Amino acid sequence: MLDVVIVGAGPVGLFMGVLLLQHGHRVRILERRSNRSHRSRAIGIHPPALKELDHAGLAATLVASGVRIERGVAYSKGARVAGLPFNGDPDFPFILAVPQRKTERVLEQAVMALDPDAIIRGATVTEFVDDGGTVSVLADSPSGGLAYTSRLLVAADGAHSMIRQSLFPGLSVRTYPDCYLMGDFIDTTGHGDDAVLYLEPEGIVESFPLPGDVRRWVVRLGAPARSPTAAGLAALVEARTGVGVDPGSNTMLSAFEVQSRLVKRMVHGRTVLLGDAAHEISPIGGQGMNLGWLDAAALAPLVDASLRGHDVGRQLQQFEKERRRAAARASQQAGLNMALGRPLHPAIMASRNAFFAHALELPGVSALVERRFTMR
Repeated sequence: MLDVVIVGAGPVGLFMGVLLLQHGHRVRILERRSNRSHRSRAIGIHPPALKELDHAGLAATLVASGVRIERGVAYSKGARVAGLPFNGDPDFPFILAVPQRKTERVLEQAVMALDPDAIIRGATVTEFVDDGGTVSVLADSPSGGLAYTSRLLVAADGAHSMIRQSLFPGLSVRTYPDCYLMGDFIDTTGHGDDAVLYLEPEGIVESFPLPGDVRRWVVRLGAPARSPTAAGLAALVEARTGVGVDPGSNTMLSAFEVQSRLVKRMVHGRTVLLGDAAHEISPIGGQGMNLGWLDAAALAPLVDASLRGHDVGRQLQQFEKERRRAAARASQQAGLNMALGRPLHPAIMASRNAFFAHALELPGVSALVERRFTMR
């Protein structure tokens, strides 16, 4: 019998696997995809998550392969509005930008070094049964049906979680009037390692550095992009910001809409929901992956204690309370980020930008905003 079955080999499931394997537990991570994803949506790693990755011995490799974003700068109509340093954390005074595929590769290698058999790819979970003492998990795979019995089940299977849908059918979803188109291009801006926000009347444009002289662009749209192209995104960027982007250098393109949901309970018998399976929030602000890692870091010692025979019922209640509160706070911040990026009349936009510029000159306000943006 296994100690823990984890559903989902994305960043959250892999990190949970690393933490449990480091404690010597028998773990299997079931992933429906046959191969590692090459998409790179989540890129920002915030200081609190970097600290947890560091405790697991993983931060150094990621920091060495990423870009340290030490400052954010806002522009509007070609003029600089304000700057915000991300230097409040003494250990990690920056937000780290790493392509998600690189992050997943580092985490997967860490899992494989601890147990080469831990990850089962091509395994689509079809059923799970909690009998009060163990959890039975059934999955389909190209080689036939798979069956596992474990003492605990951890669902880290993302926003479309089969586990969550089974436990909480009909969970309400909040939608937002915000749609985005993003893509990665060769960086010709001269902004170096700065994150840049272009606060424009037609809607925000965000720009983040990535390794290899690449820059990610995110444009707020008025309606979903049904047939997005690199040329179309480049044209939007130039029209709003005046910055030329080479469509031929595009390496990633993605259009997305925004919704959010939060389960009422993350702990359900011998099943625990983590990350997007428990709390889907807007990706604007880059907090979702980090939230999931912090979930895993808080849960792992409780799982370890439970598997060693200790009563952790009260600690699990506190875990659930604190992590749901953190998710609600992050969702609120993401909502504010989206509101900041919505179209405004040019005169109102200019007044708002002037207010922001003045406010951020106040040390107390700057420190507060820095803490919110870096999840500290």
